[in-house]
Amino acid sequence: MLAVMRLPEGDEELVQIMDAALAEAARRAGDWLVCRPGCTQCCHGAFAIGPLDALRLGAGMDALRAAEPALAAEIERRARAWIDEHGADFPGDRETGLLGDTDADRERFEEFANEAACPALDPATGLCGVYESRPMTCRVFGPPVRMEGDAEGTEGLGHCELCFIGATPAEVAACEMPVPLELEAELLDGLASQGETVVAFALVGRGVARSR
Repeated sequence: MLAVMRLPEGDEELVQIMDAALAEAARRAGDWLVCRPGCTQCCHGAFAIGPLDALRLGAGMDALRAAEPALAAEIERRARAWIDEHGADFPGDRETGLLGDTDADRERFEEFANEAACPALDPATGLCGVYESRPMTCRVFGPPVRMEGDAEGTEGLGHCELCFIGATPAEVAACEMPVPLELEAELLDGLASQGETVVAFALVGRGVARSR
C-alpha cells in the first residue's frame, strides 16, 4: 500500500476555485440545476480519477479516521467490499489499484462496474462520506462544463441529463461553470506520475500519487 503524502499546497486553492465556480453556476442556473443531497444518479458507475484526486481522497480519509473513525471504517469496509466484488474484472493491477493503459484495458473499462454504487455513498442518506475531498469529476457534474479539447460554442458544453430540462442552448451556455484546467495541470505536474485509478482503491490507500 502506498503511503498517503501531504497534498500539494495549490490543491486548497484549486478546491476553493472549484467550489466558488460551482456556487456561481448554481446561482445562475436556479431551478434548472436539480442537483440536491440525496440525488445519487452520478454516484453510480466506476470512473477514472487522476493521481491528484486519489491523493486528495487518501488525505481526506486520513482526516476522517482522526475525526470520525467509525465513519471512516464504514467507508473503508464498503470500499474493500466493492473491490472484492468487482476486482476480478478490474482492467488494471488490483494490487496497486492502477488502471491499465492499453487499448484493450480502456475498452474493458467502458463496461466495468457501470451500475455499482460508489463506496463513499451512504446508501441510507444518499450523501457522500468524503464530500470535501471528492474528485474533480464529482465537482463538475451537474452544471454546464467545457473540458479541455471540447468544441467551442454551446455544442461543447456537457451537463447532467437531469438538469436544464427545457432550457435553450443559450440559457445553458449562460450558466457555464469554468474549470481551472491550467492550475490542475500544474499541480499534477508536481506529482510522481502513477496513472489513473478508481475511487474504491483510493479510499483504501492504493493508486495514490506521491510528491516528487
